[in-house]
Amino acid sequence: MSSSAGVRRAGLLVPLFSSPSEKSWGIGEIADLEPTTAWLAGGGQRILQLLPINEMAHGQQSPYSAISAMAIDPIFLSMSEVPDFVALGGESSLSADDRLRLSAVRQTPAIDHQTVRQLKDAALRAAFTRFSQAEWCRDTERARALKRFLSEQAWWIEDYGIYRALHAREGERPWTEWPEALQRREPAAIAQARRELAREILFYQYLQWLAALQWADARRRTNGVELFGDLPFMVDGDSADVWARQQQFRLDASVGVPPDAFSATGQDWGMPVYRWDVVAGEDFRWLRERARRGADMYDGYRIDHLVGFYRTYGRPRGGGEPFFTPPDEPSQIALGERVLAVFRAAGAEVIAEDLGTVPDFVRASLARLGVPGFRVLRWERHWHTPGQPFRDPSEYPPVSAAASGTHDTETLAAWWEHAAADERRMVSSLPTVQRVTGNRGLIDRPYQPDVRDALLEALVASASNVVLVPVQDVFGWRNRINEPAVVSDDNWTFRLPCPCDRLGDVPEARERQEKLREWAQQYKR
Repeated sequence: MSSSAGVRRAGLLVPLFSSPSEKSWGIGEIADLEPTTAWLAGGGQRILQLLPINEMAHGQQSPYSAISAMAIDPIFLSMSEVPDFVALGGESSLSADDRLRLSAVRQTPAIDHQTVRQLKDAALRAAFTRFSQAEWCRDTERARALKRFLSEQAWWIEDYGIYRALHAREGERPWTEWPEALQRREPAAIAQARRELAREILFYQYLQWLAALQWADARRRTNGVELFGDLPFMVDGDSADVWARQQQFRLDASVGVPPDAFSATGQDWGMPVYRWDVVAGEDFRWLRERARRGADMYDGYRIDHLVGFYRTYGRPRGGGEPFFTPPDEPSQIALGERVLAVFRAAGAEVIAEDLGTVPDFVRASLARLGVPGFRVLRWERHWHTPGQPFRDPSEYPPVSAAASGTHDTETLAAWWEHAAADERRMVSSLPTVQRVTGNRGLIDRPYQPDVRDALLEALVASASNVVLVPVQDVFGWRNRINEPAVVSDDNWTFRLPCPCDRLGDVPEARERQEKLREWAQQYKR
């Protein structure tokens, strides 16, 4: 368990993809963690909360649609830190057309995932060709370093490498459409594929080696800021993990959530359902491996959709009644607490995303185990009291993470602007809000900087040991990261309006940094 658990800290949610620097290729990259954390540290922030950086499914831009629970998406590689690309001449080695495209994606107000991925894939393949000729074939020290990495990470990277190479050879078709022998992972078919695709397998493993080296270097340069990751509840059905562990999943049903605040009809995520009896029979090995990987990469992480690890909501793909697995409360509690024990045993600090339709017994279980859940201002209300008044932040339990919203919510600005008058009135009357506004309150006030700061300060002043605020809410921006249950090209494309390594040159960013530092000092974070 992290030595910081239980300590009062504040931090921001800034997705890695959202914070490119001037050198980046139109998307936030691993090396950009250093300037981002430098700005956070200057503001007294001690946590940088990221969204998942797992390799995204083909044609997808959602970090929650991953083809591997272990692999880092190569789209986050910093090309200026790839020795083989630098040896080729770096950006000067690109064609004139690609240099123009690179210039364009660096200027786009939103992330152009497709173009960024095309540019990087071509550059990385050229880098790999150079590595193969100058290093691998000559068995140099760098070649031996890659071999050591492959040996150390064999527990996940062997399945990943062959899956990724097969997926490319099969035209990026789902593995359920591959030749039957490959679907069933027949040893002879797999052995033949390893021989035929040896170079392609090595290419994908080489990318993961580069990512591991860059990540390790970035971890040494976080300016004292802790890195928190995000462990998705599931990976895509078309993933290396499900292909390698088919017996652990129900492929005839898909995971989702029942109706909640995000969707009146619930959500169907299209991902397979855990066979919890099989998972338990294998002593939760895959989840232990995920926990190990998370602890290797992060100081802590948010467990996405925590309630799903207590009771998974499934829908039969052929129609029929949705169901929960396990089916009854005692077995749900037993499962959830066992899974949490698995995650915590790896050593990283964990925070449970316990939002949405969550039964009371789940939060009671978290409290009993001392695992912090989220306290989102707009949803923290005395729901069983007449009028459903808001809960004052001073009442939040210390073992919790106070937040203004998440990557899935509308921004604080949008929520306040659309909130009913009685909701604004109740928030305004909260003792903490009255205190930070000098008893002026916020009733019928438009969302101006003083309203923004009163709401933020109330959270920083809360009793929660951890405060995590999306970066948009710190500035009062209205751009959201994701709109759940909506398929949109705008989702997951948010980027900071200036490069992360130029935040110190922007007056508004300097003012926000000073205010964050002032609050962190005042409220002992």
